Amino acid sequence: MSSTIAQSTFNNPCQFVEGWYWALPSRKLKIRQVKPLKLLGKNLAIYRGNSGKVVAIDAYCPHMGAHLAEGKVDGDGIRCFFHNWKYNEQGICVDIPSQKNPLPVCLKTWHTAEKYGMIWVWAGEEMPSSLPFVPELAEIDCDYILGTHFIKNCHPNVLLINAIDAHHFNTVHNLPLKIVFEQQDLNPNAVTFSNTTRGGDESWLIRLIRPLYRQEVTYSMCYWYGSTGTVTLGPDLLHFYIIFALRMMEDGKTEGQTILVTPKRLGCWGWAVNRFLLWVTQQVGNYFATGDTQVFQTIQFDLKTPTIADRSILQFIQHVNHQKALTWGTWQAVESQDKLERSHSFSEN
Repeated sequence: MSSTIAQSTFNNPCQFVEGWYWALPSRKLKIRQVKPLKLLGKNLAIYRGNSGKVVAIDAYCPHMGAHLAEGKVDGDGIRCFFHNWKYNEQGICVDIPSQKNPLPVCLKTWHTAEKYGMIWVWAGEEMPSSLPFVPELAEIDCDYILGTHFIKNCHPNVLLINAIDAHHFNTVHNLPLKIVFEQQDLNPNAVTFSNTTRGGDESWLIRLIRPLYRQEVTYSMCYWYGSTGTVTLGPDLLHFYIIFALRMMEDGKTEGQTILVTPKRLGCWGWAVNRFLLWVTQQVGNYFATGDTQVFQTIQFDLKTPTIADRSILQFIQHVNHQKALTWGTWQAVESQDKLERSHSFSEN
C-alpha cells in the first residue's frame, strides 16, 4: 500500500493535480498593482490592469531575465522595469522603446478568476474547469469572509483526508458518532463524501440535538482538484459552510486559507445576521482545527495498514491519482516531463 501511494500523485512533493489554486485575497491586489507570486514552484508576476482584470504571467522578461513584478502596470499590460519592454494581457511583447517594432516574443499567461474574495490561478495547459464551490450553494449568491491563514508541516492531500477520517472524530474530538461516508462523483475533478449514518443515540448531546435533524447528522465534504475542500455541516434549518483552500509549498508542506461562506440575506438585518453566522462558522472551524494541529505538525504519513474505517480515505487517494498530474515547478504533465528527461538523458549518453 505505502509503496503504491509513494509512486503516485497523492502525497507526492514533486507532483500536483491540474486545477485551480488560490493565489492571494482579491483585496490585496489593487488596480495598477503588481506582485510577485511563487505558486507550486513556478515564479509568476500577478497584476490588476486598469480594467480590473487580473493577469498572471511568467515572471522573467525574456530580454535579460528581470522579474516583471519589479515593473509597472500600463493599461492592461505590464512593462519591465529594466528596459521598459511592454507585454499585453496575453503575454505578447507589444512595445520595445529602443526600436520601432517589437520582437516576436511572448510570455506564458495563466487563466485567473475571482470568487469568495480570492484570486485563483489555473495551473495547467487545458481549458479551465469549474472553480471550486460549495455544492449546496452552486446557484446561490453568497456572503463570505476570509478566515485563518495557516501553514502545516504535511502535504495538502494528507491535511484534506482529515475531514473524512471517520474514526478520528471519536478519538480526537470526542464525538460519540459512528460516521460512515458515501462517495459520489460531482464531476471528473470533484468528489463528495457525505455522512449516511445516524448513530450516537447513547450520547445525551446527540439526543438533545436530534430533533433538529430529519435524518442523519449533516456532514459533507467536497474535494476539488485534490487541493480545496468544502465542508457542509449543521442542523437542517441552518447549515454552516467552510472552504479549505490549500496549496503545496516546498518539500510538500501546506499553505492554506479558510473561507467562511453563507447564503446572502437581504437588507441591513440580513447583513448583520450573516456577520454573526460567519463568526459562528469560524468558531466551529477553529474547534475542529485545534484538536488536529499537533498531529499535522509532526505526522509522517504512511498508510501501511488500512482498516475498514479508512475506506473513504482510500477512495479519496484513488480519486487524486486519477486526476491529471503536473510536475512541481514546470507545470508540465508528468508524462511529458518524463519523456523530456528521458530524451535529455539519451542525448547526453
